[in-house]
Amino acid sequence: MSDPLPLPARRPSTAVPSGPGTPLPGSADLLRSVFRRHAAGVAVITAGGERPAGFTATSLASVSADPPAVSFGVASGSFSGRAVARAAHVGVHILGEHQEELAALFARGGADRFAPPTRWSAGPEGVPVLDGVQGWLVCRVISRTPVGGHCLVVARAVAGRVASDGRPLLYHQGRFNALRD
Repeated sequence: MSDPLPLPARRPSTAVPSGPGTPLPGSADLLRSVFRRHAAGVAVITAGGERPAGFTATSLASVSADPPAVSFGVASGSFSGRAVARAAHVGVHILGEHQEELAALFARGGADRFAPPTRWSAGPEGVPVLDGVQGWLVCRVISRTPVGGHCLVVARAVAGRVASDGRPLLYHQGRFNALRD
């Protein structure tokens, strides 16, 4: 048997290494840094009750088409998180690129999110439905799973409407953005 052919000598590189690099330990800072690079659609989740509640969410995901189900995360200790914990149904609203102010309002703590200029009405199951969104769903909550200081909610769509055309509002690098061609 013959010896294998020698490999060519490697030249030292002055380029910045690419690729995954040395992994860092998992942490909140690492997760935030990685997900700042992930463009996400912007939604507003609402819940009815004595005082309506709502919050801006970028964690919305389609879970299943049959049955039609979505998931999202909510801070457990927030007013909206407590309202979602009590709610049998929630509203899911997909925002358009023209609704940056609405997204900012529902993201701001302590704001009266349902006062003018917010336009909304009571929808199916008494869930607040926002006007002017690209589409909305009313969903029956089917599970809640605590994860750290948040709750992962899975909900099944029971009603909804595609309300308008247009481009979605996105969240990327810590700010709202529009889709570009």
